[in-house]
Amino acid sequence: MSNVIKKIYPQAIKQTAARCRERVIIIPTFKQMRNPETIPASIKSKLPKVGLWDVNPLNLFRITWKNDVRSGLYGGVNYLEIPKEITGVKARIIGLVGKYFPTGAHKVGAAFGCLVPRLVSGEFDPMKHKAVWPSTGNYCRGGAFNSALLGCTAVAILPEEMSKERFDWLKEIGAEVITTPGCESNVKEIYDKCWELKKDPKNIIFNQFDEFGNPIWHYNITGPAIEEVFQSLKMENGRASAFISATGSAGTIAAGDYLKKLYPHLKVVATEALQCPTLLMNGFGGHRIEGIGDKHVPWVHNVRNTDAVAAIDDEDCMRVLRLFNEDEGRKYLESIKVPSTKYEELSLLGISSIANLLAAIKAAKYFEMNENDVIFTIFTDSADMYRSRVKELEQERGKYTLIEAAKDHAAPILHQSIDYFKELTYYERKAIHNLKYYTWVEQQGKTYEEILAQWNPDYWESLFEEEVVYFDKLIEEFNREVGYAV
Repeated sequence: MSNVIKKIYPQAIKQTAARCRERVIIIPTFKQMRNPETIPASIKSKLPKVGLWDVNPLNLFRITWKNDVRSGLYGGVNYLEIPKEITGVKARIIGLVGKYFPTGAHKVGAAFGCLVPRLVSGEFDPMKHKAVWPSTGNYCRGGAFNSALLGCTAVAILPEEMSKERFDWLKEIGAEVITTPGCESNVKEIYDKCWELKKDPKNIIFNQFDEFGNPIWHYNITGPAIEEVFQSLKMENGRASAFISATGSAGTIAAGDYLKKLYPHLKVVATEALQCPTLLMNGFGGHRIEGIGDKHVPWVHNVRNTDAVAAIDDEDCMRVLRLFNEDEGRKYLESIKVPSTKYEELSLLGISSIANLLAAIKAAKYFEMNENDVIFTIFTDSADMYRSRVKELEQERGKYTLIEAAKDHAAPILHQSIDYFKELTYYERKAIHNLKYYTWVEQQGKTYEEILAQWNPDYWESLFEEEVVYFDKLIEEFNREVGYAV
């Protein structure tokens, strides 16, 4: 039996399957999201007529890193390599691009991993339950989108200081929106609201910080996507040397667990905000790197597999956001011989993506990597989510100039140093792991026995590799109940 799905509810499955039959909803398996070439031709033939952001159940089959936005079908993994003219380091830095997911961010995959196993097991019944999505950014957007596609009622919880674009879109899609006090780092306030909502049994909380469907999705979908990109490079002496991921909910960083099995010497580096250096120095505070909640260690983070922590100054991220998205910034990049095809793609990086890029530069310098080293990271979402932030910076600081662009390349990027970078010893990792106790055992009802079990690597290997097999079995059985075999 699954450690995630506690019970099967046949009657709820039957009723939900009937709803899906009426709405022509078919659910992809994790295997199909990993390898969309296995999706039946009958589904592929319909996709070109469906927009990437359309509230259409067929878009469940676009929860993959391999969307080809030109054809509406599938291609290779979407990724972007940042030129050395920009990074100033010898190592190659490559980021998987999240913009080409429905909603414009890869969090829609993590949300799928949390909701769908509960739906196809009957634990979540759309006839009587609401799906509550607590988040500091894109996760609640992904949850609301999946809920709309699957005919479920969604409630989004996020801090009131998040960007205007997020709130506008959530209201447009029909989600109920609840705001909590504060900014990115105010996660406890979100938890407090969840406890309040839990009092009503119709609210099912999909907390990305403790829902194992989140890292399971990334281990099985994001990890293999990075492997595929590395193999496609065909470097004679190439090394997959590091994986950089903002911790946030600690879902994405689980791709590092997958990669470490293939490349044992690969370094997994957790990125966080310098203004709230929780992993680096048990710190706290507010910051402007939207999308990475902190002040605690997520329950789903396999800390033992994290090799280092890089703290990034949020001011550096805001400066680079302008550099990559202002006209004068593009002119400057052109003047230093950045290919036009490359600087036009830099808007694919949102604020947390920029933080990951800067952490990758730190890692390249700290580990003294060379041209044979490849560093992988995630460009979670694009600048499209932050146009209002760019306007706010112009109002605050004035019109952007070539001189400002040169400064913003030199200081935050070229002179990004190895300060606030910490390579973790065994016991330093265990110390971070032990911090889970105060949030999860004392406050959130987890057990003492399980936090001890989480230090055992077998706990995570079983979770990441065995649960997905069970999830796919449930999805296939559910689709047969609906009347479709995919």
